[in-house]
Amino acid sequence: MKFRKSIIAALCGAVAFASCSDKMDYREVSVYDEDYVKTTFSRTGGLISQIYTYLESDFGNYNGAVMGSATDESVYTRTGNSVQGFYNGAWGPTNNLDGGRWSKCWAGISYANLFLDEFNNEKFLEYQTDLNYKAEMFQYNNFKFEARALRAYYYFELVRMFGDVPLKTTSLDAASSNALPRVPADEIFKFIDDECVAIKDSIVKDYAKIADENGISMNLGGKVESGRVNNLFVLALRARAALYHASPLFNPNNDKELWRKAVEANQELIVACTTRGMKLNADYSALFGTDNWSNAIECIFVRRNISASNNFEKYNFPLGMGNANGANCPTQNLVDAYEMKNGKAIDEEGSGYDAQNPYADRDNRLSYTVAVNGEMWPSSNTNALQTYIGGMHHGSAVSYGTNTGYYLKKYVNNSTIISGSQENSFRHHWVIFRLGEFYLNYAEAILNYTGSGYDKSNYKWTAAEALNVVRKRAGQPDVAEGLDFEHFKQKYENERFVELAFEGHRFYDVRRWKEANKYFTSIRKMDIVKNEDDTFTYTPGVLETRQWSDNMYLFPLSQSEILKSGGSLVQTTGWAK
Repeated sequence: MKFRKSIIAALCGAVAFASCSDKMDYREVSVYDEDYVKTTFSRTGGLISQIYTYLESDFGNYNGAVMGSATDESVYTRTGNSVQGFYNGAWGPTNNLDGGRWSKCWAGISYANLFLDEFNNEKFLEYQTDLNYKAEMFQYNNFKFEARALRAYYYFELVRMFGDVPLKTTSLDAASSNALPRVPADEIFKFIDDECVAIKDSIVKDYAKIADENGISMNLGGKVESGRVNNLFVLALRARAALYHASPLFNPNNDKELWRKAVEANQELIVACTTRGMKLNADYSALFGTDNWSNAIECIFVRRNISASNNFEKYNFPLGMGNANGANCPTQNLVDAYEMKNGKAIDEEGSGYDAQNPYADRDNRLSYTVAVNGEMWPSSNTNALQTYIGGMHHGSAVSYGTNTGYYLKKYVNNSTIISGSQENSFRHHWVIFRLGEFYLNYAEAILNYTGSGYDKSNYKWTAAEALNVVRKRAGQPDVAEGLDFEHFKQKYENERFVELAFEGHRFYDVRRWKEANKYFTSIRKMDIVKNEDDTFTYTPGVLETRQWSDNMYLFPLSQSEILKSGGSLVQTTGWAK
């Protein structure tokens, strides 16, 4: 859209970066016309801030369900939820289940284009005598790089969901925008990579260190700009996008050059992080708590929310507690993926797994992610979890209670009270990029480039060495030596499943690997029976079998968008018109 001189609608919910370093403040910003916006730094900054408001997070985007409940991570126990459309036949062009991401990504792209076309060359000369003029101009001159970085990120979201999408790099009116055709995914990935390369050395590296690097204090009225995208965000976006581009969904001919580019992009990001003193946080659970935004040891970029809320806890605390819905219940598929502490899979010879004491001596990440029978969870629950058949938290005793035998812990704040006079709330911040992911990304890329888990070619680490960095933090031993390609690949995919559970990766990982028939068709549970002597019998089994069709590797376009385009947009292959 074009601003020009006409009155336009308010930019509602714009992100205005807070006057305190620990938050991003979401408040209303009204923008009246082009000249008005250009009057001050703050009004122009408000336009940039608007672009941030469309960044993703998933604290129950599907009416309480997380996207993991469309995968083998979890099951949403309440029937009739839209997330179940991904596997019950309700998914299609008239119900494309994109969670509004198509519209939000295009809004972010359109505002970025608008800023770059219309508001990119101001001097604010009437403010040049102000004490903060130099610092504010430094920040303003960085806005164009922020806009380009965020625009590239939104294109990444679109391409991983839809594949071919239109490419819009200038500010257009609605009719012209709607008439743009889809371009091949390869071109979108190239655009993302080109943009990241073009701006990675120009965008601010670290706002906290601008004074050291440029002699400019960015403490503008007590405001420290720690929540903006920076150089590491750009490198992380490039690295993740390169991995997706190299993956089978977008690289059907297994072009090794794409894997090589993914190796180099992920290596560059890891080196940049470690050079700045970053590493994996020893406390895995700290990555998903109230203050995770400040976890600069490992977190590269976190999508922050200023408002405290207990909605996510209400969605996921165990049924049987007041106001709890307990609905995103981890699967046995996920629980089985956690190794024993000795590094062996539970079905591997010599693992020591006890089927009647199934959670003993397991990978520490299991206890940070999944709440199990007999556990005191959450802290406000006065009863140990009864996820056995007939127990107070099981679906056989309470409507919509767990039908898998488990409840979710990850991102759920244990200290939250969701009912009564002491009800409280906490902030929830979504991790978009963290260093742990990129060791895994690198491992996948170098494995597929070299064909071996133990060959680093001319690069810094083998796949095994990168994988072991992640495993070490979890307290797991190094991956075994001598695995062939297929067995190493299986070990890698398992590691990614448990390390990144409920962080929004599984839905897309299995799709880009084109392995949905392997992972998404059989959803498993744990049936627990309480015996007369108060012991328990544990029996894993199949909860449900789901159908899969390969057209579901990519989202359909909404039929309304196709109609709006006047025929310029063509439906995703395999989806009916």
